[in-house]
Amino acid sequence: MLRYEALFDDLSGIGLTSWRDELEGILEGRFSESAHGDLSDWLSVLAGLPAVEQRPAGLNSGAITVPAIDGVSWDGLQQALLRLSPWRKGPFEVCGVYIDAEWRSDMKWERVKDAIAPLTDRAVLDVGSGNGYYALRMHGMGAKLVIGIDPTLLYVVQFLAISHFMAAVPVHILPLRLHELPDDANAFDTAFSMGVLYHQRDPAKHLAELMACLKNGGELVLETLILPGTGARAGTPNKRYARMRNVWHLPTLPMLERWLTAAGFINMRLIDASNTTTEEQRSTKWMPFESLANALDASDPTRTIEGWPAPRRAVLICNRP
Repeated sequence: MLRYEALFDDLSGIGLTSWRDELEGILEGRFSESAHGDLSDWLSVLAGLPAVEQRPAGLNSGAITVPAIDGVSWDGLQQALLRLSPWRKGPFEVCGVYIDAEWRSDMKWERVKDAIAPLTDRAVLDVGSGNGYYALRMHGMGAKLVIGIDPTLLYVVQFLAISHFMAAVPVHILPLRLHELPDDANAFDTAFSMGVLYHQRDPAKHLAELMACLKNGGELVLETLILPGTGARAGTPNKRYARMRNVWHLPTLPMLERWLTAAGFINMRLIDASNTTTEEQRSTKWMPFESLANALDASDPTRTIEGWPAPRRAVLICNRP
């Protein structure tokens, strides 16, 4: 099993020491040989990375950057990291290798970072963290600890690959779902849920679990797909939306606000609502499969190929009382 001593030390600092035994068991199961058919291949990539003297990473520019390190072959490193494709979030630049991920995640972060409460000295939960791009940007803005959770093992391994070259930071990406955190943890000053809510069969349960993770007065940063319209309603796509599976609920903004109010959140404010563009989400060498352009109607790009309105995402900020 991978070593997580630094994680357990950091969790003790936010009052989650008692979670250690349960979490150790979960992590051992997630990284067992039977957890995923490709896991052994992914872990072999980690094992094959060169031993290096880790370098401080640049976390405050568009691409998270690890400077060049003596003895690291550019070609060998690129081939190793490509074996961990697809890379959905980025960009990263590691020892000169530029990982041009599907999402220009820096564009979303620019829309969010100046509207949220300052992250300095805050404990942060990043739900649906992917490979940790946003979590690292959060630490770059001063967060004292960031716990990212994502059930997709590949993304966790991508984070471990990047971290192999970085000086240690209090950022941890774990292969977990939100309901696996301790009940009523009340441990985090800020929680992010970006691109997650529409994948939940029960949005009310997701919002309740986010509430339970926050300290009193803590801030939720919620980003999700919305439908146009001024009425409080939600649509449920049949099978797929913009080629995505498991899109269960697309609310209008008034309905989303109603859900948040019902969950008990206060001080709601909308900080952004914008259409996703093919500049922000697209196919690349690092994610060579179909992307947003393939999900839009070629004759009417304001609609998806299934006939729904094209992706539009809202970011709201609110607080636990």
